[in-house]
Amino acid sequence: MTRPGIGLRLALQALAFALLVAPQWLSLRFGRGRLAARIPVWFHRLFLRLFSVRVTQSGTPPPPGEPALVLANHVSWLDIAALGSLRPLSFVAKSEIEGWPVIGTLAKLQRTVFIERAKRTATATVNAAVGERLAGGDLIVLFAEGTTGDGLHLLPFRSSLVGAARAALAAETGGLARIRLQPLALSYPRRNGLPVTRTERPEVAWYGDMELAPHLGLFATRGPIDVHIAWGPPIPFDAATDRKQATAQAEAAVRRALREMRGGMAPVRPATAPAHEGADVSAPGIAAV
Repeated sequence: MTRPGIGLRLALQALAFALLVAPQWLSLRFGRGRLAARIPVWFHRLFLRLFSVRVTQSGTPPPPGEPALVLANHVSWLDIAALGSLRPLSFVAKSEIEGWPVIGTLAKLQRTVFIERAKRTATATVNAAVGERLAGGDLIVLFAEGTTGDGLHLLPFRSSLVGAARAALAAETGGLARIRLQPLALSYPRRNGLPVTRTERPEVAWYGDMELAPHLGLFATRGPIDVHIAWGPPIPFDAATDRKQATAQAEAAVRRALREMRGGMAPVRPATAPAHEGADVSAPGIAAV
C-alpha cells in the first residue's frame, strides 16, 4: 500500500469518526439503545475493510442477547477491531488508555471498563462494574493474559478479574443465577495469503517494548492480513464455581484452540452477521461480520 493510499484510507476513517462520534455520544447519553451498540461495529468494519483485514471464525459464539464474560488471549491492538467488528461488545482495559488521544475517546464510546492496576482496590471496583454490565445483558471481553503476546506462546491467564462473573450473580439490578465464561482464541495465520513466519510476527503482533509507530507502518504497507477467531466451549459459572479452576479451564481451551489453528485442524468459516441483524454485508477485503 502506497503512502497516498494509506493517507486516503486514514482520511476516510477520520471522516467516519467525525460523522459517528456525535450520534454515538448522544445514544450513550440518552438511552444506550440499539444505535449505540451498532455504531462501534460499523466503525470497526470500515477500518478492517479499508486496510484489507479479513476475519474468519470457528466454534460457536454466545447467542445474541446472552451475557457472557469472554476470556481471550491478546496479540495486538488489531484484536480490538477484529472482535469489535463481529457484534456489539465492550472491553476491559488499563486506565492509561483512557487518556490516549483518539484511542481513549474510541474506547470510551465503546463503553470500555477501565482498571487502574496500581490501586489495590481497583480489582473489586472493576469486578463490580463489569458484574453490573453482565447482569444487564452485555458481552464483555477480558484479555486474561493481562498484556499482549507474540501470538505463539500463551501467557498464564489471571483469575482476579474473573471475579466479575461472581459479581454478576450478586448484582443489585437483575443478578443472574449463572453466567457464561466464553474462551476465545485470536490468531493471525496469514499475510498476503501466505503463512506468517516468525520473522514476520512483529508486523502483526504488538508486544513487549515494541515501538508503535514502526509497527503501524509495517501493518499498513505489507499487505492483507487474516485474523482467525476461535470460540471455545462455554464454561458455566454459578455460585459454587471455583474462580481459579474456571480460569484454568478457559486458558486450557484457548491453548488447545491455538494449537489446532497452528496445525490447520480448526474448521474455518467467514465471520457472518447473526440472522436477526439482517442482510449479508460481505465485500472484498473483509468477510461479512
